[in-house]
Amino acid sequence: MKKINYKDTIEMVCRLYVFFFIAFYGLGKILGAQFYTPDLIPAEIETMPINKIPDFDLAWVFMGRSYGYMLFIGIGELIGALLLLFNRTKLIGTLILIPIMVNVIVFDIFFLDEYGALASAIIYFIMLLIILWINKETVIKIIKTLTHFDALTKTSAKEKFVKFSYVLVLCIVFFTINQLLVNWFGYGKG
Repeated sequence: MKKINYKDTIEMVCRLYVFFFIAFYGLGKILGAQFYTPDLIPAEIETMPINKIPDFDLAWVFMGRSYGYMLFIGIGELIGALLLLFNRTKLIGTLILIPIMVNVIVFDIFFLDEYGALASAIIYFIMLLIILWINKETVIKIIKTLTHFDALTKTSAKEKFVKFSYVLVLCIVFFTINQLLVNWFGYGKG
C-alpha cells in the first residue's frame, strides 16, 4: 500500500473546497441571484427610509444595483475557482482569489452585521494561504524571478538619470491627460 502524502491531500481538500463554494458564489452573481437586484428588492426594504435599512440589506441593495459589477466579480470568482482545479494553474487561481477574498472579508467586517458570511470568507482565505504555503518553493522562485533586476544594476548613473527623466516626463504627461479627462467628463454627483 502506498503511503499517503498529507501535503497533497490537504492541498487538494483546500482547492476543491474553495472551488466548490467560490464557484457557487460566482455563479450566483453571474445569474443575478446573490444580491437584491433592482427588480428583486424586498417590499419592506423598498419602502424604508434609507437610514432605517439594516446594514445587511443596504449592502445587498447596493451590490445588486449594478449587474455589470456583479458580473465582473462573479466572473473573477468563477475563473479563479476553475483555475484551482488544475495543477498547472492552481497558483494563478489562488492569486486571483486572494484579493477577492480580502475584499469580501473587509466588506463583511465594515458593512454587514452577519458574521457567518465573514467566518466562511476567512476560512476560504486561510485555505488559499495554505495552498500558497504548501507551494512555497514555487512561490519563492516566482517572486525571485519577478524581482530580479540585473539590467538596472549594470547601468551608469547617467543612464539611470536619463531613464528617470523620461519616466518623470511621461508621468507628468499622463497626469495632465488624466486631469483633462476628469474635468471634461466631470466628477459625478458625489
